[in-house]
Amino acid sequence: MTGSRLHPSRKLPLTLTAVFCTLLWGSAAPFIKWGYDLFGITRTGDILVFAGIRFLLAGLLVILAGSLMEHRFLAPEKKSLGPIIVLAFFQTFGQYFLYYLGVSKASGVSSAVITGTGAFISLLMAVYVFRYEQMTSRKAAGCLAGFAGILVMNGAALFQSDVACGGGELLILISQVFSAVSAAFIKKFTQSQSAVMLSGWQFAAGGLALAGSGLLAGGSIPAGSLSGWAVILYLAFVSAAAYTLWGLLLREYPLSRVGIYNCLIPVAGVFWSAALLQETAQAFSPRTLAAMGLVVFGVWLVNRPAPSGNPGQKE
Repeated sequence: MTGSRLHPSRKLPLTLTAVFCTLLWGSAAPFIKWGYDLFGITRTGDILVFAGIRFLLAGLLVILAGSLMEHRFLAPEKKSLGPIIVLAFFQTFGQYFLYYLGVSKASGVSSAVITGTGAFISLLMAVYVFRYEQMTSRKAAGCLAGFAGILVMNGAALFQSDVACGGGELLILISQVFSAVSAAFIKKFTQSQSAVMLSGWQFAAGGLALAGSGLLAGGSIPAGSLSGWAVILYLAFVSAAAYTLWGLLLREYPLSRVGIYNCLIPVAGVFWSAALLQETAQAFSPRTLAAMGLVVFGVWLVNRPAPSGNPGQKE
């Protein structure tokens, strides 16, 4: 599969696949918080071990599935080691080191809404850092609408200087910068290498790094809760399925058209949080609904077809 491309007739459908991925990701924050409760996790070291186990299992799942699909062991080639290390750092270790600590200090609803900023940060990275595409007035307006939604939801909390007193939102926001950088690198690396192979091995490497840092910080492997381990397995599946499919989408479609679907994560996450964490009051408050409305409006602006009178406009 390395270096191969899907036949045009076999492209993954963008909207259906992207929405499926965002529904999975939307469940992550409330399931993580649920896992913390089931295991009684409060210490930083334990949080990082919990995260590391999730991503190590996700990597093993992807490697196993990829090996079965290709009828051979999905071993990385020598040229793949650099991309695996880069992705393991940005996509798994850096992003989720910050994200898991942030989720432990923020509500599930806030975590889900802030995660939606990843779509707009990915767009800015694609335009101004990696030069994959050009900025347009629609894309700029979409970004502004999305960030306005985040400010409506968590404007005050984002700028609190005391992390222990509410800065979890800021940690989650910074984690989305790592996510955006990783998406741009995935777009680059999967043009010549297997998205499945890269996904599996970077998850395994990043998971080991997270678990190792947690153990060094005094954490321990969770024990005593069968329900908690079921949550970890579910979260591993979320990563294995969603990130692998996302990598395939990034290989086939423009980064802005794929990345903007991240804005649907808040919508899914708010309802997951209401169902699993009983955060119903926050989930259906006027502020949350207004924030979600702005974020979804931003998605629509970025994905709206270019005017017919602008055929030269790059998408």
